[in-house]
Amino acid sequence: MNIHYLELFYYVAKHGGVSAAARKMPYGIQQPAISAQVLRLEQELGVTLFQRRPFRLTSSGEELHRFIEPFFDGLAEMGRRLRGGGEQAHLAIGAQEVILRDYVPAILRTVRAKVPNFTVSLHSLMMDDIEVRLLQQQLDVGLVPFGGTVREGLKHKIIVEIAPCLLAPSSSTLKNANTLWRSKRIDEALVCLGAISPLCRGFQQELQKRGVEWPPSLELPSLDLVARYVAEGYGVGLSLCLPGTELLPGTRRVGLPGFPKLRVAALWMGNLTPLQRLFVESAEAFARAAK
Repeated sequence: MNIHYLELFYYVAKHGGVSAAARKMPYGIQQPAISAQVLRLEQELGVTLFQRRPFRLTSSGEELHRFIEPFFDGLAEMGRRLRGGGEQAHLAIGAQEVILRDYVPAILRTVRAKVPNFTVSLHSLMMDDIEVRLLQQQLDVGLVPFGGTVREGLKHKIIVEIAPCLLAPSSSTLKNANTLWRSKRIDEALVCLGAISPLCRGFQQELQKRGVEWPPSLELPSLDLVARYVAEGYGVGLSLCLPGTELLPGTRRVGLPGFPKLRVAALWMGNLTPLQRLFVESAEAFARAAK
């Protein structure tokens, strides 16, 4: 039997249908492809594995699912055991560039003080990519801006909450953000991350509550670029009051009292290994000390 066909059938049986399986798969595959490959499995076996509408496993489907379920359910734990075993433990960590640059080195120093022989691989990724790679067992831990939900199969813990702020050019007359909310629509160019980022979503939701429109003018992939374009005079930036970081010359912070803080979470799959737990606890300790 083709192992990939069995994997697709496992997800179909687990989530109760082809369309649900397509949404829950840890890698990208379209619904028609799942249907076609499960059909090939049925043809190979000479049996029908499930009824399509309404979804229901046949007796053959139930028997096959019982047989393959322990194997696929146990893959994540086996991957963690193999990666964490032996004399030299390893952590694969995914995070956005600013987190990798400004915070992860200090966290890793704490981990290395307790586990001197561990090794690490770092991956600069956005949240969606981190979630996918965790589900594919290519990462052990992710550090991400938390948008409120994570994909099924992942667990999370809030590490720190960071206040948002505006970045204004040094030449700007803007001193207090509350003066901006006197207008229903702000014409000043807004420089920010992508609209789907948790930081921008929270900011726009609070503006909506206040009856203020301020659409983004420049959407950039990193806070470093936001600061750079603000310094060049392209507008006012939406950023974070990141502890321990220096402002880019030509910019200054303007507080955003009353706006929701951005939560940063650690993500993982399954039960934490001792090394993963140490990393998460070290991240929490670093966040507390940096406040």
